[in-house]
Amino acid sequence: MALSDIDRNLLDRCLARKPRAWEDFVDRFTGLVIHVVNHTARCRSIILSTADREDLAAEVLLAIIRDDFAVLRRFRRRSSLATYLTVVARRVVVRKLVETRAATPLASAGDAVAPYDGNGEKRLTDRDQIEQLMEQLDDAEAAVVRMYHLEGKTYQEISRVTGMPTNSVGPTLSRARAKLRSAGARQA
Repeated sequence: MALSDIDRNLLDRCLARKPRAWEDFVDRFTGLVIHVVNHTARCRSIILSTADREDLAAEVLLAIIRDDFAVLRRFRRRSSLATYLTVVARRVVVRKLVETRAATPLASAGDAVAPYDGNGEKRLTDRDQIEQLMEQLDDAEAAVVRMYHLEGKTYQEISRVTGMPTNSVGPTLSRARAKLRSAGARQA
């Protein structure tokens, strides 16, 4: 899709620092930025608080205005402005999410994993419980449980590593939990 006249005009106004240009830009593209923040976090199985979402959106907007609108100046105008900003926003959000995850101390890494992923699955955070579960599973199930609960991988990432279809990851995790529940019932 080509650059629309509306976006071309808005872009030119921002780069020329015309009055209200930045406000119009923010009004036009804040929804897109929020959508990219939400989608990127959901794809990485991260649940964001409202404050986290706002911080990430602010980081994207700051990246756009940094160095006198350098991001906008680099735009080659061969695609729509929305497409270009989606790519920019995703890169900023991924970088910030990776920085945040890397800054989490190893001792509390289990706390850094979202309690629920984008598929509504509850993540286990008790390492002992996960280790106990993995002892009762076959190798393939144990690998999926390890990647999901201990490494915090998304269904898509697990699918790429194991070759298992993405829509089979959830049922595999459910079967593993069912085995843990039945083992717990036998011990009781």
